Amino acid sequence: MRYVSSAAADVLDRRKFLAGGVGIAAGLGVLGPAAFPTSAPAAVPTGFGHGVASGDPLPDAVVLWTRVTPTDDAVPGSGRGPRVDVTWEVARDADFVDVVRRGVVRTGPARDHTVKVDATGLEPATDYHYRFLLDELTSRTGRARTAPSPSSSPERLRFGVVSCANWQAGWFTSYRHLADRGDLDAVIHLGDYFYEYQPGKYSFGHRNVDVRTHDPLHETVTLSDYRRRHAQYKTDPDLQQLHAAVPFIVTWDDHEVADGNWTGGAFEHQPDAEGPWKRRVRAAHRAYDEWMPVRISGTAVVGDGDRIYRRLQFGQLADLSMLDLRSYRSERVDPGDPAIDDVGRTITGGAQLAWLGGNLATSPCRWKLIGNPVMMSPLMLPPRPKLEEFALAQNVTFTPLKSAEPNTDGWDGYALDRRRLLERMEADGVTDTVFLTGDVHSAWAIDLPSPTTGMPLATELVCPSLTSNNVDDFIGAAPRTVSLSLEAAIQERNPHVRWVDLDDHGFTVLQVTAERVQMDWYAISDRRDPAATCNTLTSWTVAAGDPRLRPVQHPVQA
Repeated sequence: MRYVSSAAADVLDRRKFLAGGVGIAAGLGVLGPAAFPTSAPAAVPTGFGHGVASGDPLPDAVVLWTRVTPTDDAVPGSGRGPRVDVTWEVARDADFVDVVRRGVVRTGPARDHTVKVDATGLEPATDYHYRFLLDELTSRTGRARTAPSPSSSPERLRFGVVSCANWQAGWFTSYRHLADRGDLDAVIHLGDYFYEYQPGKYSFGHRNVDVRTHDPLHETVTLSDYRRRHAQYKTDPDLQQLHAAVPFIVTWDDHEVADGNWTGGAFEHQPDAEGPWKRRVRAAHRAYDEWMPVRISGTAVVGDGDRIYRRLQFGQLADLSMLDLRSYRSERVDPGDPAIDDVGRTITGGAQLAWLGGNLATSPCRWKLIGNPVMMSPLMLPPRPKLEEFALAQNVTFTPLKSAEPNTDGWDGYALDRRRLLERMEADGVTDTVFLTGDVHSAWAIDLPSPTTGMPLATELVCPSLTSNNVDDFIGAAPRTVSLSLEAAIQERNPHVRWVDLDDHGFTVLQVTAERVQMDWYAISDRRDPAATCNTLTSWTVAAGDPRLRPVQHPVQA
């Protein structure tokens, strides 16, 4: 996710805004800080204070993760502490009487005392319990469910779908609500799992109030910085609860490295002050590999590659292609720049685009799901009064909107790649395709149109941000006031947008059956409140063989 460039100076100096010193909407119902608890970086005692996690479920395997603090000085990012042997166990029961797999992993400062193992030899579509042990220390118990066998026909699948979790902008209560459901097969996290910013930057609302303060107290640049930031997020109790309850299937967007990154740099990266870009990317990817329950380059071995795009299959019902739309992309250009039509520009890279097209063409599954970090659908953003232009630009494009313009940070900035993919889908007769999208801090249900006929070809379902600011936050207006006219203008100009909500924060739940896919959108009551409640916003469904979205009255029941 990227924000306005220096070209927005006629609206507001960007850096002053992000530093939190200027308000832009006096008299519009400005939201100030609330009397909710705040937090300092948590002191983690020896043991397993960063929780446990699982990820990337296969029919016979699942990745298991933890981090151990064997001594008081072995804090994340410190490079200190002894090498130790950690035992992992997988059992059919929560009391670990029926242990089916066990092993030992050596860890130490070289991998920041993280433990990541691919537990193999498991049964398909089975719930397992797992834990880690070091001497007399025992981790909490996690639950992981393996995927169905490739030849099976599961009755249904149910996923949480989330993105954009900014520690400083609020509490992760959405994670708690997802964990409390008890009915999920996995959580699909579409990126911006954490944010790289320093305190006081891009926090809560237009005044940038830090609901919670980042550690370290500066932007993450070095390997130690990224390790510490990952570690801080893993102390969140709601995130720990969700990780322990269900496997995650993750990919990265930009903030796991730096705002607006592409192959050669990032909007927020300053080489003179922060060093070579490639060194920063290596540090960020290494820490991500250490701290996340994910197979990178096909394995759970830390440091053996950095290819995160991959495919997971869930019986004959669905497969899921998780994309990487940052590591191979060309530099973003502004709307109207002739370079936007250069044939060599790419968002996926040639190898990943061919891989994705092949996945869709050869899938044996009813539903083809695509974990898509940035927006796929063509979208023209309407011109609006200055304050609304600025707020929308903060969420879905880089520059102030003087006329209707596309979002060139998404696939609209790389339209030839989009056309190549969609035209191949049409030529190969690919149907029942659903793009699951994050990044834009807002919620959308879209009939993705064919580039040749304009008729619905696939579906795009966009989850809101967990905590990161959106339109009403940047304006400083009360929710569901100023944004309503902007939503109406978006739909008028883009009739394939069936529903949009620019204000709410929360999460989504996706149910997949042979007959249909349904997405339910949920909003939390207040991201500053660690006890926030949630309510249903809307539900939309798409039937097998018909890519047109339709509203439904009720969400699926846990």
